Amino acid sequence: MKLFKSKLSTAAAILLMAIGILIGTQIENVFSGDNIYEQIEKFKDVLSLADKYYVDNVDTQKLVDAAINGLLGQLDPHSVYIPAREVRQISEDFRGSFDGIGIEYDVVSDTLLVVSPIAGGPSEMLGIQAGDKIIAIDGKSAIGITRDEVQKKLRGPKGTKVSVTIVRAGVDKPLVFDIVRDKIPIYSVASAFMVNKEVGYVYINRFSETTGKELQEALTKLKAQGMKELVLDLRDNPGGLLDQAVNVASDFLPQGKTVVYTKGRIPESDEYFTSSGGAFTKLPLIVLVNGGSASASEIVSGAIQDLDRGLIVGETTFGKGLVQRQFSLDDGSAVRITIARYYTPSGRLIQRPYGKDRSKYFMAPEEIDSSEKSGANLEHTLESDSGRPVFKTADGRKVYGGGGITPDYIVKMGKVPGFIYQFQIKRVFLEYVDNHVSQHQDQIRNEYGSSANFNDKFQVTTRMLDDIYSRAEKAGIKITRQEFDKDSKYVAMLLKAQIARNIWGNDGWYRVIMALDNQFQKAMTLFPEAKQISGLQ
Repeated sequence: MKLFKSKLSTAAAILLMAIGILIGTQIENVFSGDNIYEQIEKFKDVLSLADKYYVDNVDTQKLVDAAINGLLGQLDPHSVYIPAREVRQISEDFRGSFDGIGIEYDVVSDTLLVVSPIAGGPSEMLGIQAGDKIIAIDGKSAIGITRDEVQKKLRGPKGTKVSVTIVRAGVDKPLVFDIVRDKIPIYSVASAFMVNKEVGYVYINRFSETTGKELQEALTKLKAQGMKELVLDLRDNPGGLLDQAVNVASDFLPQGKTVVYTKGRIPESDEYFTSSGGAFTKLPLIVLVNGGSASASEIVSGAIQDLDRGLIVGETTFGKGLVQRQFSLDDGSAVRITIARYYTPSGRLIQRPYGKDRSKYFMAPEEIDSSEKSGANLEHTLESDSGRPVFKTADGRKVYGGGGITPDYIVKMGKVPGFIYQFQIKRVFLEYVDNHVSQHQDQIRNEYGSSANFNDKFQVTTRMLDDIYSRAEKAGIKITRQEFDKDSKYVAMLLKAQIARNIWGNDGWYRVIMALDNQFQKAMTLFPEAKQISGLQ
């Protein structure tokens, strides 16, 4: 980011440029008679006085940034200022790729650990493995490296080179790899596999430029493996690109159906239809959601619910019904402005209230109000006294707007033992599994062959649990053996899942944790209802 000079003319010019971008060519309509130039002059005067007379030296960049944040904060919670240093990262997340060496990593006890090489990336092609420890980058020690430093040193333009020195268990001397950086995909379909001979599972963690394509590839693969029913997991998916939400919904809906429409201050609206009948319109479908499902996730689940295409299971979604457009500023920063509201096919605005006090707004709905009851909600009787506006699905069922998407079957997520968070923060599981897998990876692969066999047959031993407890004690976690033993089943599941992830990636992880995922387990019993609601019996 270029630094703002401490002169009035430069700061004012930047502010004028930013405002000019925001108001575009329709300044009079957008500001409805406000004298914008008078307000700019007022700001210039205040900035000039502060720069000239304030008791200490003034950082005008900091003041202008704070002013922009304050301005946008008066609008809504989703209109935000994005510093230049964050714009690139956000763009990569939405674009679905970045240039680098292609590893998932963590920093464990001051050491850079390769959690997993990304499939098809340059690190995997060279033979870098999960559990490898990077001790030097371009000949300089990487011990004590921070996460920010990892990205700065390992990411870079495609075609450039970086040298990493690796310590690997069972190898006497460090290994030096010269890696040519390449374009690395960021997958939004984080996992896709067959749960059993008939049910497929797909987890989407964001909606980026490649999500629609990734989903089609995943569904085609699962169909070839015999998929006859699908669980689509959108839990903790914060959203992303609206067009990709439309693409995802279109895989399951007939041609010409409204997926979502938007209305803004400018008197025009956009309606998004399915352009052609999806290849999976007859596939029995259950969509998992929770309080972390927002925006594009709610567009998909809202369309599926409103059109009676499948069953929505889990907890009420976040409730974000606002559409933002990102505008680039001249110094590399950006502002994201809410330009419209979006509505589900039945006409629901699912945006929840935010008001002036926004201290609780970004909390999940269940954290604000835990009174939501579990149970069948096909007719949405569990919401009948909510006071929210009522709408009708395609088949005439009542649904409610103004507060997220409430599931057709509400299932509260089971509570995680409190000490588990400390285990994760202190990296108890990660350090143990790093050591265990580095010694036994080939043995585990040869013995079980696949994540499915590993999930079915591998058992966490008492000795392994004893080791975990000892590590927790050494890490300073205050927990009695009695407390640990009470939830040892949960500990064993996470330990097993972490081992599976290190060897088989995300599919290994999700396949294991399903055993104690009560929302998923309940969904697996509800396909008769899913078929009934969509007329697929």
